[in-house]
Amino acid sequence: MASQDIHSARQHHIDMVAGDVAPTVLTPGDPGRVEIFADLMDETRKVAAKREYVTYTGSKDGVPISCTCTGLGSPPTAIGAEELIRIGARNIIRIGTCGAIQDFLEPGHMIIATGAVRGEHTSEELISMEYPAVADYRIVRALVDACEKLGLTYHLGIIRTHDAFYLESPWALVDYHKRLRPWVEMGVLALENESSALFTIASMRGIRAGTILLSGYSILGDREEEEQDAGHIRNLVQAGIGAAKLLHERGLA
Repeated sequence: MASQDIHSARQHHIDMVAGDVAPTVLTPGDPGRVEIFADLMDETRKVAAKREYVTYTGSKDGVPISCTCTGLGSPPTAIGAEELIRIGARNIIRIGTCGAIQDFLEPGHMIIATGAVRGEHTSEELISMEYPAVADYRIVRALVDACEKLGLTYHLGIIRTHDAFYLESPWALVDYHKRLRPWVEMGVLALENESSALFTIASMRGIRAGTILLSGYSILGDREEEEQDAGHIRNLVQAGIGAAKLLHERGLA
């Protein structure tokens, strides 16, 4: 009875009930990308806005898709994911930016995560660190196909999720080059703050999750960090929408 109440109730943080979101939900960290999502859809409605959790639900070419901002970092991402799953989300796709750490990555390139280093500690509250943070292969395939349809350059591989932005960024208070060198040598593509928690929760709860990130120049290079191009951000959101449509077509939504 308690489980039924949890799933039928209005969720405390995202402020939604079952029926408010589509089976596939895109989850950016920036609420501005939710507005871009709404602009790219054929029709949308603003369903909720509470704290960092802003949600639009709509349709593209007849396919229902939702987009919920989950804010920055693993704790709010985990809360958002848990509540979205309770009200019917079956696919959650993070659409975000990152700190690229490989020299071959350039602005506008997309990074499709196959798995994530669990450098955050939110997921450790749920299950031991031996449990892997792996993207669902069907979402990875849909993201690859969406990027190819859009003509976007993409890279597949492992990313690193962590908590301490000011230890692993160009604004770091320590020697972040030295700190990151082992991850570079192991082929990790980029740093971000949410995906390993999302992948872990999705696997534990029996739903599918994936991540696509927009790259800039490597943060370990000599080029200055720049604001992401608006066109590249739009491509990122379009790739997420395209993947959601493909999941629907493949009977996974």
